[in-house]
Amino acid sequence: MLSACGSSSLSPSAPAGGSSTPAVVQADPALNAKLPDKIKQAGVIQIGTDATYKPNEYMNGTTVVGMDVDLFDAVAAKLGVKTNWNPAKFDSILIGITAAKYDIGVSSFTINSKRLQAVTMISYANVGTQWASPAGNPKGVDKDNPCGKTIAIQTGTVQDDEIAATNKDKCASDPINVLSYAGQDEVNNAVAIGKADAMLADYPVTQSAIQTSGGKLVALGDQYGAAPYGYAVTKENQSFADAIAGALTELKKDGTYDAILKKYGIEAASISTFEVNPKV
Repeated sequence: MLSACGSSSLSPSAPAGGSSTPAVVQADPALNAKLPDKIKQAGVIQIGTDATYKPNEYMNGTTVVGMDVDLFDAVAAKLGVKTNWNPAKFDSILIGITAAKYDIGVSSFTINSKRLQAVTMISYANVGTQWASPAGNPKGVDKDNPCGKTIAIQTGTVQDDEIAATNKDKCASDPINVLSYAGQDEVNNAVAIGKADAMLADYPVTQSAIQTSGGKLVALGDQYGAAPYGYAVTKENQSFADAIAGALTELKKDGTYDAILKKYGIEAASISTFEVNPKV
């Protein structure tokens, strides 16, 4: 019987260690058969991830950990292979996939039409955006009218796109001063120290930033605009995408999927159908 475990070490040469999934996952030979020959022969999926996006993917010493790591390690185990997590800048990951540097991108990618033009995506959760400010909202930021404020975002995210559109459509005469950072940890810090008036990020990420800020950050309203997260593979990798969707379906059935989301307090992001290139 096939079996697998995941390695989330920073070092590509590090031996595979046990994943932090809540239960042993049994591999499915039929799903393994759908994998690209390169992955079957290596027995390892090379993953590109931006490990600054707590709680989804972040560094614990030299190890990448988080919800996405737990979940995709379980996917890989179901596929009968191991994982190797390669930290990278968020806006370089899709480029790395198309250049064959990575087999897949697992980095809280929101599925949108722009990304679907470049890669094939497999949905695995549904998440919205939430804003946060320094405690007390000293600059009086209104998330629905942030014109003239200094707002921090991570480069290349859907929030980056949202602020650009807001500047064009709403704030042309009094533009938002955008502080764009490569890593989400830098975004969080900019707001915590008062360099930025507010930030916006995916709901679990904003919640994590607030909960670990020692009272320095507070939420500005609820999440909105929920959209699917997706894994990204090359357009030529349809069979790989189908295998991943099949693995997610099996993990949903046996309870592993929901247990992982519950572990990170994001049960509301759970979905029941895992689609390849869903309509968005």
